[in-house]
Amino acid sequence: MNKTGAAIIGCGAIFPLHADAIMELDHAELRIVIDTDLDKARAAAERYDAEAAADYRILLEREDIQIVHLCTPHHMHAEMAVQLLAAGKHVLTEKPMAENLGAAHAMLEAARNSSGQLGITFQNRYNASSQMIHEYIASGDLGKLICMKGVVTWHRDHTYYGSASWRGKWATEGGGVLINQTLHTLDLLQWFGGAVSSVKGSVTTDALDDIIEVEDTAHACIDFEGGTRALFYGTNAYGTDSPVELEIVFEQGTLSQRRDMLYLWKDGIETRLCEPPQTSTGGKSYWGTSHRKLIADFYQHVREDRPFWIDAEEGIKALKIIDDLYGYTRSRKGLRFPPE
Repeated sequence: MNKTGAAIIGCGAIFPLHADAIMELDHAELRIVIDTDLDKARAAAERYDAEAAADYRILLEREDIQIVHLCTPHHMHAEMAVQLLAAGKHVLTEKPMAENLGAAHAMLEAARNSSGQLGITFQNRYNASSQMIHEYIASGDLGKLICMKGVVTWHRDHTYYGSASWRGKWATEGGGVLINQTLHTLDLLQWFGGAVSSVKGSVTTDALDDIIEVEDTAHACIDFEGGTRALFYGTNAYGTDSPVELEIVFEQGTLSQRRDMLYLWKDGIETRLCEPPQTSTGGKSYWGTSHRKLIADFYQHVREDRPFWIDAEEGIKALKIIDDLYGYTRSRKGLRFPPE
């Protein structure tokens, strides 16, 4: 069977996870890597025995390239995806799918009109703990889902934001901690909870106001149509990158993810259900360990001509929560001060 030809645009920090995942697939071949910094592209190409180029538009006419990975800054996703989809390419983009809802909807429309598929890299849905939580919700074995909480306390500083000119700016990053560091957690909460009915909360810049123009801290109260409520807190102002914490409360038990392990508390007994893989994936632990699973699954869907399940419509859901939270903060609803 002919191998699927792949290309990666963007040779930054996330590039190796995508490249290594492709190399593991017997039916795929990484044929070209692209970066506006041609020296960076050449270095990456040499490592993976691929071609190098600086302009992604050469892919539009390359019949030997079927799947294109977008590992570029947020604000580049929409323009690239729209053109690639129009050329019939399958596109797998890193999160977020775009820097704002308008750009995301342009990608959605392009995908609807294309013979190619658009997939979003929400790899944490493939984590064993996430899969198990979702199965408990679907099965009803623990009764009705009552409430959830998600906590992300990470560290970013001037060195991180100074490493790339697009970071920390509304126009290019689209936001701060919400759209970049906590998006996976928001996606998991909405994947678990279902359709969202209300989002309230606030965003602030508590520690990095002299470095970035976007938020470094946010909290939200998210209500779902089924009656579940989720509380969320995320910040880049902590002193280290702590493991993401999740708690999922049912009528008859509670699931807790702590230090990347999943526990069940039921009838006064706590049981460890699963723990993260022991083998290294080449990425940072707090990124999750399931890039390879997602990428392999996307390629399998493409080869079998089946719709990939984390598509543009799925990718927009977490962005909508962020947009609603920004909107609520701007409106300042519910803010009450005592009289002076």
